[in-house]
Amino acid sequence: MSKTVLSLDCGTQSLRAMLFDEKGNLLSKVKECFEPYFSPEEGYCEQRPELYWEKLCAATNKLKEQCADIWDTIIGVTVTTMRDVGICVDKDIKPLRPCILWMDRRKAKCEKKLPFKSRLLFKISGMDDVIKKNRVDCKSNWIKENEPEIWQKTEKFLQLSTYLIYKLSGNVKDSVASMIGHIPFNYKAKKWMPKNHFQYPVFDIEPEKLFDIVEPGTELGKISAEASRESGIKEGLPLIASGSDKGCETLGVGAISPETASISFGTGATIQITTPKYVEPITFLPAYPAVYPGRYNPEIMVPRGYWMLTWFIKEFLGKDPCACYEKTLDKQLDTVPPCCEGLFVVPLWGAALNRPEGKGAMVGFSESHTAIHVYRAIIEGINFELYKGMLSLEKKSGTKIQKIMVSGGGSQSDEVCQMTANLFGRPVARVQTYETSGLGAAMCAFAGLGVYKDCDEAMKNMVRETDKFIPDPKAHKIYSDFYNKVYKKSYKRLQPTLFSIKKYQQGG
Repeated sequence: MSKTVLSLDCGTQSLRAMLFDEKGNLLSKVKECFEPYFSPEEGYCEQRPELYWEKLCAATNKLKEQCADIWDTIIGVTVTTMRDVGICVDKDIKPLRPCILWMDRRKAKCEKKLPFKSRLLFKISGMDDVIKKNRVDCKSNWIKENEPEIWQKTEKFLQLSTYLIYKLSGNVKDSVASMIGHIPFNYKAKKWMPKNHFQYPVFDIEPEKLFDIVEPGTELGKISAEASRESGIKEGLPLIASGSDKGCETLGVGAISPETASISFGTGATIQITTPKYVEPITFLPAYPAVYPGRYNPEIMVPRGYWMLTWFIKEFLGKDPCACYEKTLDKQLDTVPPCCEGLFVVPLWGAALNRPEGKGAMVGFSESHTAIHVYRAIIEGINFELYKGMLSLEKKSGTKIQKIMVSGGGSQSDEVCQMTANLFGRPVARVQTYETSGLGAAMCAFAGLGVYKDCDEAMKNMVRETDKFIPDPKAHKIYSDFYNKVYKKSYKRLQPTLFSIKKYQQGG
């Protein structure tokens, strides 16, 4: 009988419990959906940490019942989650407040000056604006300013993955490949910054509030008796470190060299490559530790990504944004030509290092445009930003990307995949499952458990290309011309207006 790994993947809107065998087959899956967040104030995105554990237990117990005949084939468990979710816990590792999610838009004031040495080095390196943004976006800085009593009681400041690992094993530790967020982490060295590091004051979390971190593939502990009672997972099974959801997706599609890019069409859309050397995709934007040990994942992100389609369907079409309705719309995409007869979307919702205003735009409307034009323009806008990201990754890595592997909900659409191939001018391929974050985590676990000697061997045995989309030269030329003549210049032209809007909204 095949050996299996239980892969637990907690995203923004759902948690999936999945069983993968050593050939990369998804044998069974249970998905537990939930509201992504609640907002105590405008721009706030919070959630109960306990909800994620409750959904994990609900999913694993259903999965156990669903596949009772193979449940005993599980040889290990691994956890992958969304990134940059901060959780304050007390000495008993119980949450002290709701966690603050990655898309939260609140800002700390950070009125206290940084140490002179830090200010000087930031100024010399041109990092002033970057540092200011990171400081005010830092969740722990906001909590320290606004809820000092909570921070005083905080024994540890955890990531979501760390919290779930604790609930499963009783150990407060995590993978270096999950340390992606506003925390004092040295991405190049893959370890916590020492307190005398000049960047440490930006994310000024006391060292004692941090936790042990290990390389992917390392055993984090065993499933505890308490976790077994609540989740149905067998007590004593090893819990293996993997990494963040995006990093696991990149491994799960087999993108383990800089010649192959991984695009995730998820709530946040990303393009990543895997490199043996540390490469910043944009100046001062770090390359993240890869789930593949010893490598890095430079990444460009469109923060709201395919959530924009959900938003459009719900708010403008008045429909339930379910997968079946998206499929209906996808079938109509080919009724609109590339570049949507002059309509395009700049999908820059959510602030970033190089665009702090955090606003987007729809440009080029005329009376001839329909809902499908807008729908297609959103998809093309996301792809234009990812294409810009690909060019940056190629320049910084010194390697031309030859192929694009896709995953996430949007990758299920043949139409979206073909549009992507046409715009990028590169072949686009899918693997045997779109649950690639779960697959990548399972690959790392199988390697860590010794079933495979390393991630290369795991990839050869567990990743299979199933569909390939070849770019249409005529469509690519249209996209390339539009990108160079229109889209590439649009953001700089729009930016003053977007800044003015933001200033107006703030009462300026």
